[in-house]
Amino acid sequence: MTSLRYWRATWLALMTVLLLVPPTAAAQDPAVAAAPERAAATPDRPSYDVSLRGDAEGSHWTGRQTVSFRNAARTPLRSVDVRLWGNGTDGCGTPDSPPPVRVSGVTGGTARALTVDCTALRIDLPTPLPYGARASVSFGLAITVPDRVHRFGRDGAHRYLGNALPLLSVRDAEGAHLDPDVGFGESFHTLAGDFRVVLDHPDALVVPATGITTRHAGAPGRTVSTSVARGVRDFAWAAGPFRSRTATTPDGIRLNAYWTASTSPEAVAVALKDAAGSVDEFGKRFGRYPYGELDLVMSETLDDFGSMEFPGLVLLWTEPEGSAVVHEVAHQWFYGVVGNDQFASPWLDESFAQYANQLYYGEPTATCWEDQGAWPSATAALTHSLAYYADGHRSEYVRVVYMRGACALHDLERVLGGPAMTAMLRGYVRDHWLGVATTADFRRAAQAATTEDLGPFWTEHRIF
Repeated sequence: MTSLRYWRATWLALMTVLLLVPPTAAAQDPAVAAAPERAAATPDRPSYDVSLRGDAEGSHWTGRQTVSFRNAARTPLRSVDVRLWGNGTDGCGTPDSPPPVRVSGVTGGTARALTVDCTALRIDLPTPLPYGARASVSFGLAITVPDRVHRFGRDGAHRYLGNALPLLSVRDAEGAHLDPDVGFGESFHTLAGDFRVVLDHPDALVVPATGITTRHAGAPGRTVSTSVARGVRDFAWAAGPFRSRTATTPDGIRLNAYWTASTSPEAVAVALKDAAGSVDEFGKRFGRYPYGELDLVMSETLDDFGSMEFPGLVLLWTEPEGSAVVHEVAHQWFYGVVGNDQFASPWLDESFAQYANQLYYGEPTATCWEDQGAWPSATAALTHSLAYYADGHRSEYVRVVYMRGACALHDLERVLGGPAMTAMLRGYVRDHWLGVATTADFRRAAQAATTEDLGPFWTEHRIF
């Protein structure tokens, strides 16, 4: 996620063979040792089937959602947690103003009371689910788009439904991941799955969405849009009187551009050009873009929010001066393809996306680490969780996670050499394709690319 105002300031301020690691280097840095066997993240291989009907403005959507899943853990699975991230800002609401995302009529299990400010719903399964077996739960779903300019909010006649669909939470060796929405960054941690989302909406609404979308006539005056997405961690859509056009990149990626009437045509053209260039370049650098097509949803009035990435769809504050489209496209690989626990390790997607953004634009970074000056505090580090930033260190978040994180990766490239860094990152993406990576995984990949002990590098750059 980015704010264009921040990127402007950043742009002004920030001016071939993998080598085998000798035993001595491996002994010096424990991250080089073979990756420890992890407890499997569960429930995995989720499949979401959603059918919703929208009102005239796209402000209210009602219907039903079913999610099936497999137990990947060796121990029986007795319950699952569903995250209602759309309630993150409003919490449980009030009797007169209920939360924007509401679940009812649960089948396939027994629902408990909502927790974590009404963003978490535990559903007890009727019988323990053994290892390797599948089950499903289903529930009624009602979504009301909040009255604010936000990734889940309103923008004039346009509605954005990011983080609106309930998603399965992850359990692993650390237990259930039920982290809160702290009001900035992203707290999400999900496993890649498949979505089939059917949206019944008025003909007057243009509805961009994650995945490959087909449309057919519904009841008089209505259209049924069916979107299918495979191997994605989330699903987002928008609704409104968008203008649109389609382009295809030289490498064959379909780009669908949608924009509000007040967004300048010049801004749209620049964003589309940069999206086409970056999705092809990152495909060559990290591995081909996997989602078939990419939707760009643009508005000049998102300045109070900024921009946001979702798999196969990016929401962009777009002005003639530019947008954060390249950073958000980079997120298709770092968080989309290579997943991470965004609450525990925000640097693993934000720093990497900003590093890729700077590579694309050819920004001068030779001295960017030194240009940052002193760390903002004695406790600052690249690998802190959002809990650290929410606990009195909010002012450090952008400076450390975006700016220092990207500079650390450029510094690592100078240590490894450009060809080795490129090969290492491509291998890192390949090894964690549609999986979840950790800082330890990245350290192992980097150390395997050089005979030099990277221990001092990790210490200097506070990558623990």
